[in-house]
Amino acid sequence: MNRDLLKNSITGVYTLKTPDQCPPLVFDSPHSGRTYPTDFGYACDSDLLRRGEDNHVDQLLENTPGLGIPLLCGEFPRTYIDTNRALDDIEPEILAEPWPEKLNPTERAQSGIGLIRRYIKPGIFVYNRKLYVNEIQQRIENYYKPYHAALEALLDEARTHHGQVWHINWHSMPSLGSVTPFPRMGRRTNVGQPDFVLGDRNSTTCLPEFTRDVRDYLKDLGYAVAVNSPYKGVELVRRYSNPIMGRYSLQIEINKGLYWDERKIVKNKNFNALKADIEKFSQWLLNYTASRVHAIAAD
Repeated sequence: MNRDLLKNSITGVYTLKTPDQCPPLVFDSPHSGRTYPTDFGYACDSDLLRRGEDNHVDQLLENTPGLGIPLLCGEFPRTYIDTNRALDDIEPEILAEPWPEKLNPTERAQSGIGLIRRYIKPGIFVYNRKLYVNEIQQRIENYYKPYHAALEALLDEARTHHGQVWHINWHSMPSLGSVTPFPRMGRRTNVGQPDFVLGDRNSTTCLPEFTRDVRDYLKDLGYAVAVNSPYKGVELVRRYSNPIMGRYSLQIEINKGLYWDERKIVKNKNFNALKADIEKFSQWLLNYTASRVHAIAAD
């Protein structure tokens, strides 16, 4: 693999920041994109459409390459095409004509949030028409596949170099209720969601002890953390994980209420505090993964 190719971002598709050294740790944020392609052709309210973004997760992570962690971020919105879905996860209802291959729509697709989103929220359509096969295929070729190729190359390089690779797939989730404001005074239970949700698809995408150690570190920072509820992880952690082969993927969902005003669609006053905690966590992850690689090498 030519490492120089990894340094090339594609305008409107993804940005990629790689440190000089190759660590056994890779970050990606597939859903923080806010560059809307001119051929999107959506019919819903643009502010409502923005609520589908993992708002500014890329900015929460922007200092992590300076710590030595590769960071890949999608630039296009998930509502245009979702890189965290399988290519056959398309509901026939969105199509103006038959798809040329067999489809395998999941419950998400059947609910209107598959590879190509039909609903921006229940009862509100993204489009006022159906889409043609060539429209979707162009999105796949120009956006979906380049993002996956970049992520796969990053993970393959780290795995080749170290024998193991840890992949953190970053997202944000609606708060579904208010959270305790900073400084943290403890989280209220049974209100909204936890501060973080870790998803390892029921211990199939990484070792259970890794998920546990991440959970415990975030708890030590003062956050409420859930595992696999309500988010278990989807295509990106499923596709690129293989714990038996030393490939570990973990999805992390951040509660938007910690850093984002969901009504005004702007950062709230706690944005920088959360960003600083994520940097502490990232440095811990870098040390954690490096120590495990060295332990394996010593054996």
